[in-house]
Amino acid sequence: MDWSAAQYTRFEDERNRPIRDLLARVPTSEVKRAADIGCGPGNSTELLRARFPQAAVTGMDSSPDMLTAARKRLPDVRFDLGDIATWSDPGPYDVILANAVLQWVPDHSAVMPALLGKLAEGGSLAVQMPDNLDEPSHQLMRETASEGPWAGKLGAAANSRTARLGADWYFRVLRDAGATVDVWRTIYFHPLTGGAGAVVEWFKGSGLRPFLEPLDADEKTAFLARYQAGIARAYPALPDGTVLLPFPRLFIVATR
Repeated sequence: MDWSAAQYTRFEDERNRPIRDLLARVPTSEVKRAADIGCGPGNSTELLRARFPQAAVTGMDSSPDMLTAARKRLPDVRFDLGDIATWSDPGPYDVILANAVLQWVPDHSAVMPALLGKLAEGGSLAVQMPDNLDEPSHQLMRETASEGPWAGKLGAAANSRTARLGADWYFRVLRDAGATVDVWRTIYFHPLTGGAGAVVEWFKGSGLRPFLEPLDADEKTAFLARYQAGIARAYPALPDGTVLLPFPRLFIVATR
């Protein structure tokens, strides 16, 4: 499944806010090498470099389209095509940023300690993941997938994201691997102009991707129409047409 950089960056200001909040909590001060894994179109890499201007920063993503956008945005940064689950670079890094990506990577019991092992002494792993699988937006994705004529094509779509684990689980696993762990959860309320259609456009750049990828053009149109009708009921617009979208996110900073 490839990703659309143009679709993803339509809400860049809103997507950047949790990155800034995450990086502000990284305690590591002497940062010589930093990596942005799952860098997307480079917006998170840009913020990582601004936070640690003295560091040599690199990026990595599994999407060619995202990497094309990232290289255009930051032509002096090295961006590599790769998969976090099989990332073989031993480091050591002073900071590894994993923003809104590990929810797509399986086996966190192995991945989290492996990433921690790529850090230098005193280095930090900074992770942010959407924590919204129980939100109406995602419940409606699963319901729309299972109740329409496309159900046979979308049987696996609901399982494309890694099963959500609690803050206590991440705290325990990373602490047992030798880290000092800071974990918190924030709910952002994003005002989106354009009613239910704006909510749909937001998720077309992220959570809806596994549901839309297997469908042909007509099926996509029908799926999105049915999904948007549900969104309009779940997130009623204010009188001026604005929808306030609640978006919970889980944050982790683990320092060796």
